Amino acid sequence: MKFYRRLEPFKAISFDLDDTLYSNYPVMMATDAKMVAYFSELFSVNTTLINSVNNSVFNYLFWQPFHQQVLKENPQLVHHVGDIRLATYTLGMQALGFSDGVAEHEAQKALDYFVLQRSDFVVPEAVHQLLKKLQKKYPLVAISNGNVDTDKIAISQYFQHRFHAGDLLTTPRNNNIQFRQKPHTDMFYAACDKLLIKPEQLLHVGDCGRSDIQGAINAGCQTAWISCYDVGKPLTVLPHIELSDISELHHLL
Repeated sequence: MKFYRRLEPFKAISFDLDDTLYSNYPVMMATDAKMVAYFSELFSVNTTLINSVNNSVFNYLFWQPFHQQVLKENPQLVHHVGDIRLATYTLGMQALGFSDGVAEHEAQKALDYFVLQRSDFVVPEAVHQLLKKLQKKYPLVAISNGNVDTDKIAISQYFQHRFHAGDLLTTPRNNNIQFRQKPHTDMFYAACDKLLIKPEQLLHVGDCGRSDIQGAINAGCQTAWISCYDVGKPLTVLPHIELSDISELHHLL
């Protein structure tokens, strides 16, 4: 554990999920391979599409042009990874000859399969034990840009609140506010509001120098940077502390 700023007393801890509580890279590599196989089988049984998809590999390179077109036409979707994937699949299937209704139906099935597969892993037992100990002393919340199913990976019980980019925030005056992705401050402020604490009383733990560290500091929170996975954006501002492994949070108990 390295200290870069003075760590003041805090009353709650928020966690990024992917590449913070577990290594997400191998999960996504396996999921991408399963999606290639999924679409290969789907398109192979649609004989009217054989000529269109012959010799195609349905990896990210295949879907990338549709992804870019979706974002160009609907920039707001950038904040919801599920919605943008759904729109990408739908547009791609329409381009391959599916009718609008069939494309929408098959795209939703493909998205459901993707979420199922990207949530098909076991969180390390040491992380479970850590969260159990931490929740006895601090309220815990999850703040994620992704769409992992925390129920399926069996960690929901540790968090008083879970915030995912793209979810709707309900307020007394407006129930149609959509959380923007970190580093936007929406989810950090919402977590503090729910916990009835000031931003400086929240310690946010995450791997990405931009989304987690810059985002949390912009919101006025304290930060702990997980440096062991080396997949997030580099630091542009120093965190309060650096953790070479999530287990080092034990020292804060």
